[in-house]
Amino acid sequence: MPFASVETAIADFRAGKFVIIVDAADRENEGDLAIAAEFVTPAAITFMAREGCGLICVAMTGERLDELQLPLMVPPTNNTNHFGTAFTVSVEARYGVTTGISAFDRATTIRTLIDPATRPEDLVRPGHVFPLRARDGGVLVRPGQTEASLDLARLAGLYPAAVICEIMNPDGTMARLPDLERFATRHGLTLLSIADLIAYRRRIEQVEPMIVTA
Repeated sequence: MPFASVETAIADFRAGKFVIIVDAADRENEGDLAIAAEFVTPAAITFMAREGCGLICVAMTGERLDELQLPLMVPPTNNTNHFGTAFTVSVEARYGVTTGISAFDRATTIRTLIDPATRPEDLVRPGHVFPLRARDGGVLVRPGQTEASLDLARLAGLYPAAVICEIMNPDGTMARLPDLERFATRHGLTLLSIADLIAYRRRIEQVEPMIVTA
């Protein structure tokens, strides 16, 4: 099963479908389930938890995270993660949830995060939802699933936030491309290469190649 065109992935994202975003083989070499945050439902969270089996996170802009006063879990100067993954403190909606971990509660928290009316006091810290701070410039600056999912949301004309979850095999190992192809076929999902998304953005934005970071 080949990678889909970026245009197909954008259309699927705009329609509220999952897209599997795959990074380079010499990077994490992983695939993430991704869905636009505005389309998240308890059923979508359940699918990610049962079928993806990875950590469910919300990719968001730095501007929105600053508005919500959600600081990074680790300051950039102390971030020793090989790929510089920018987790903020974890959160929970203050209202409309119980323990926070159910699919219903996590969907509520995600909807709360992207609601323009939400203020910092409407969130509890820590919680069961893990925001990720996307780099300004998207995949042209950092070729990761965080930035790719946010780029997809923007290109689809949606709210700039996405819910992502790594895909694991049933035996607990990480799903690599052949596994991801089977997963995509089984669930009728689109596979998108971050490399293709980078090329697409450079083409439509007429951006010169730049040095990217992990």
